Amino acid sequence: MLSLMLLVVIVVVAGWAWTLRTKLRRQTGMLAAMAYLEHRRSRVFADINSSKPLAEILETITDLTSSMLNGAPCWCEIADGVRLGHYPEDADRLHILHEEIPARSGRPLGTLFAGLDSKGLPGMHRTFVREMEILSGGAQLAMLAMETRRRNSELMHRSEVDLLTNIGNRRSLGERLDALIEEARQNGSVFGLIYIDLDEFKPINDRYGHHVGDLFLQLIAQRLKKQLRSHDLLARLGGDEFAALLPMVRNRTRVEEIVRRLEYSLKEPFSIEGNLLQGSASFGYSFYPEDGDTREGLLAAADSAMYAAKNLRKHAEGKTARRQGSATEDQGRT
Repeated sequence: MLSLMLLVVIVVVAGWAWTLRTKLRRQTGMLAAMAYLEHRRSRVFADINSSKPLAEILETITDLTSSMLNGAPCWCEIADGVRLGHYPEDADRLHILHEEIPARSGRPLGTLFAGLDSKGLPGMHRTFVREMEILSGGAQLAMLAMETRRRNSELMHRSEVDLLTNIGNRRSLGERLDALIEEARQNGSVFGLIYIDLDEFKPINDRYGHHVGDLFLQLIAQRLKKQLRSHDLLARLGGDEFAALLPMVRNRTRVEEIVRRLEYSLKEPFSIEGNLLQGSASFGYSFYPEDGDTREGLLAAADSAMYAAKNLRKHAEGKTARRQGSATEDQGRT
C-alpha cells in the first residue's frame, strides 16, 4: 500500500510538473509572440514618420494584423480603389470581416479586411469579438499612417507653394535654383532666370482694396504660367514680384523670346468684379553661367536687368508725355 501510494504521489507530481512546464512553455511562447508583434508595431510607428512609401507601410500593417489573427489573409482597400496586402484567391469560401479606416474628418479613408476560414467555425452566432478588436486596431494604425502622411504632404506643400497664387514661392525657387546650378556644373549645361516686377500694383490695392489686389495677382500668375513650359518653374517671391526659372534653354535668344511672350500675355485687361484693370510688368533676366554661377549672383543680375528695363521704360514714357504736353500747348497757342 505504501509503495502504491508513493507511486501515485510520484505520478501526480510528475503530471503536475509536466503540466506546469507545458503551461510555462506556452506562456513563454505567447510572451515571445507578443514581444515580436510589439516590435513590429514599433517598427510601423517608426516607418510612419520616415520617408518610406505609404503603400509599403499599409502592407506592413496588413501583415501585422494577419499575424495577430493566426495567419488569416488580410488586405486593405483605400478610398481611391487601390488594394494592398494579401487578397486570397479563394475569398468566396472565407468568412470576411471588415473594418472602416476612419478619417479625422470627412469620409473614411478605406477599409481593412480579414478572411477567416469558415470550416470549423462554431455556428452562425459567433460574434468574432477578439478578431474585430484586432481588425479595429489595424484600422486605427492604418488611419494614423495615412493621416500623418497627408499632414506631412500638406506641410511640405505649404512650405514650397505660395498659398495665394498656388505657384512656387521663394524657398522652392531657391532650392530648385541650387539644384539646377549643381546639375549645370556637372553637365556643362545652361539655363535662364527671369525676374518680373509688376508695374503700378500699389495704386490697384489703394483704389480697389486688397481683395481685388489678391485676385489680380492670382490672374497674373495664371497668365504667366500659361506662357511657360511644363518643366519651367514660376514662383512668387513676395508682394508683386515673380520669377521664372527656365532649365532648358540653349541661348539668350530663347530666353528673350519667352520674356516677350510673358510681356505680351499681360496686354489684355483683367476683368475683376466689374472692374477692368490693366496689367503690365518689367522684366529682366540672367543667363547661367555668363551672368553668374551662384544663386545670389543670378538673382542679383536678373534683378538689376529688371530695374534697368523699368527705368528705361519710365524714361521713355516721360519723354512721350512731355512731347504730348508740348503738342497740346502748341495747339492751344494756335
